[in-house]
Amino acid sequence: MAESKAIDVRALIDSRPLGRWQKWVVLFGFCIIALDGFDIAIMGFIAPELKADWGISNRELGLVISAALIGLALGAMLSGPLSDWLGRKVVIVNSVFFFGAWTLATAFSQNMEQMILFRFLTGLGLGAAMPNVGTLVAEFAPARRRAFLITVVFCGFTFGAALGGFAASWLMPHFGWHAVLLLGGILPILFVPLLLWALPESVCFLVVRRAASDKIHRILAKLAPDLDLHNATVVLPPAGQAIAHPVRVVLNAQYRFGSLMLWGAYFTALFLFYTLGSWLPLLIKDNGFDVTQAAIITALFQAGGTAGSLFSGWLMDRMEPHRALALIYGGGALFTAGMGVTIGHPLLLGGCAMMIGFCIGGANTGMNALSASFYPTEARATGSSWMHGIGRIGAILSALAGAEMLALGWRFTTIFAVLAIPALLTVAMIVAKGHRQRRRSAERLRGGRWCVSPEKLG
Repeated sequence: MAESKAIDVRALIDSRPLGRWQKWVVLFGFCIIALDGFDIAIMGFIAPELKADWGISNRELGLVISAALIGLALGAMLSGPLSDWLGRKVVIVNSVFFFGAWTLATAFSQNMEQMILFRFLTGLGLGAAMPNVGTLVAEFAPARRRAFLITVVFCGFTFGAALGGFAASWLMPHFGWHAVLLLGGILPILFVPLLLWALPESVCFLVVRRAASDKIHRILAKLAPDLDLHNATVVLPPAGQAIAHPVRVVLNAQYRFGSLMLWGAYFTALFLFYTLGSWLPLLIKDNGFDVTQAAIITALFQAGGTAGSLFSGWLMDRMEPHRALALIYGGGALFTAGMGVTIGHPLLLGGCAMMIGFCIGGANTGMNALSASFYPTEARATGSSWMHGIGRIGAILSALAGAEMLALGWRFTTIFAVLAIPALLTVAMIVAKGHRQRRRSAERLRGGRWCVSPEKLG
């Protein structure tokens, strides 16, 4: 009788090169995040035309923008525990359908009240998609390439947002702002059947949840087609071991400080990013540019984030991740302050917008890799989703703060000098988390507990 082989799924994934099937998972993740980015940024692109068409004030426009952001925060906070309970795939597929359907409904809004409601409901789906896609990709990625692969997937956000800007610059002059919303709703709905058919469940989640062995073996056969799975058994948690509640894991003494620093850093980073993403078209237009130029400069801001995302992942896999992100956010603070003096120089203005997107958008993507590596499998979706949810509160405040700055009549230079402050606060919190993690790692090594992996240290 052949001897049974025990397979540690995480060790198997980490020991092998990235396979074709894992690349498909990365591609699906990229497409979902691109659709998410398109729909999140959509209101910023149509804002000047919507304001002119409906005759609404900046404060009323701020309410529409903040409604989606409130939905984003709630969607992220609620979806994490659901994903750690029901699975990554079911939450992701439902969220994509949900935000597509409600973006489509937003195109047919008849008044402000309907638009605010529809954007809130859209936000629930948008908020659920992003952190759970990051979790799924993290659990299929080899540890040595995890940061880069997650940032590849999340650069889909800025890619989708930039694509939305270019699409809006062509669609609005020909068909009006409704057409941009229609496109943003139809694309996700068309993508759902493909996800239902081809998107896999996380094999690490299935192992932690002690799923049926045939489900796990089917995925392993695709992950490692050359591996002989006959007489193989998967290493599962002990039968009597209770699975820790993910919320308790995120908030326990081991992870609490790191969680707080992740939340604070993402809060200030998203405050800055969404202030620019939502209000930059209007700021540019109010300073002598037309709606097409405003959309193109904002698209450059989003496009910079695509390149920045790849760079941040590359750098995080080659140097200590906290130091890498602190350097990139620091560069974002410098370019943000510098943009305030470029308003009279269109080329410099576009270049500065692109570099802010490169630094802030790219480092924001890196934050997803940082959180996914920080938490264990049983709480990874909750940890990442809560970072997103609390970070979205910063995005909500950005909508209101942007409206207030415009209402107060602040100069272009003053607005960008003030907006550099959140980037500096983000740097401080990333540095603090990295310092605590390195210190605790050193303490454990001195105590002889060398087998604890750094990603388990708070």
